[in-house]
Amino acid sequence: MKKFLLAAAVTCAVTCHGALAADQALIDAAKKEGEINWYTTQIVNQYVRPAISAFEKKYGIKVNYFRANATDIALKVSTEAKAGKVLADVVDGTATSVMLMREGHIMQWVPPNTANFDKQFVDANGYWVASNFYVLTPGINTEMVKKADAPKTYADLLDPKWKGKMVWNATPSASAAPGFVGTVLLTMGEEKGMDYLKALAKQNVASVATSGRQVLDQVISGEYPLALQIFNNHASISAGLGAPTTWVPLETSLAVIATISITKATTKPNAAKLFMEFVTSEEGQKLLAEAGELPVHPNVKPLDPPLRPEDGKFKAIFISPEQLEQSMPRWAKTYQEIFR
Repeated sequence: MKKFLLAAAVTCAVTCHGALAADQALIDAAKKEGEINWYTTQIVNQYVRPAISAFEKKYGIKVNYFRANATDIALKVSTEAKAGKVLADVVDGTATSVMLMREGHIMQWVPPNTANFDKQFVDANGYWVASNFYVLTPGINTEMVKKADAPKTYADLLDPKWKGKMVWNATPSASAAPGFVGTVLLTMGEEKGMDYLKALAKQNVASVATSGRQVLDQVISGEYPLALQIFNNHASISAGLGAPTTWVPLETSLAVIATISITKATTKPNAAKLFMEFVTSEEGQKLLAEAGELPVHPNVKPLDPPLRPEDGKFKAIFISPEQLEQSMPRWAKTYQEIFR
């Protein structure tokens, strides 16, 4: 018995200490590297600055950031790679990782602390992990549209009262007209979906070349009573600040995943790994939730839980970053053919 206890103690001394040492070793190595460059799609004042402040305070490692949309970040990293010097260490966005994976610019690594995440939030091949997700729904101006009169089905959007009064983003994005087109096709199937889209085209939906957030802002300002494809948490954030807006789910909404990854050419791999662990930790995810975003950590709930399909009791199709990247060209083409 004494021999067994001694062996167990020795094993624990090696394995338990090893686990702790590995964590501390990462922190020590990260501190030696000193700083990282984070290319992000997240909203600067709501999340980027608070996250950087918390990380720098905790570890003393400086974080420089560059903010752009997912496509522009992927293009910037690709351009840096062609010039022989990738400056980005960590990248995020709904399509960033997948676009860069195709060119071989993403490191194969995910944080160990994401082992208990839902499978859909962690790449099976280990190139990305979700930082948060978005649910796309219509948004309305509550001073122009009573919630009881808001559309509840796709068929409702064909009502003549909405003709010329709807708006969406025209860019090739999930939070834009092509994303709405894709949701319809995924929900109704090809034949019925195409018939529906042709009928919707007769409603003269206004197309604007701007972001999903700015489309909602146009609705809030009263330029249009209804936006077709906005992030539902943006409507929730604005409503909480007193803006006349809310979101309304149709039969099926689209849910897209924002991923975070490390570049393969990073010169600061340990600091990048530590930052990625922080973003996906309970602490980092609480910062996302406090910013009004939808966290993916199983122990962290959003400020407004009904924004999530499981809490709001509405149906949503979760599409993987790979599926989104593969489908977007076709959805964008369909949008151009039918609505432009």
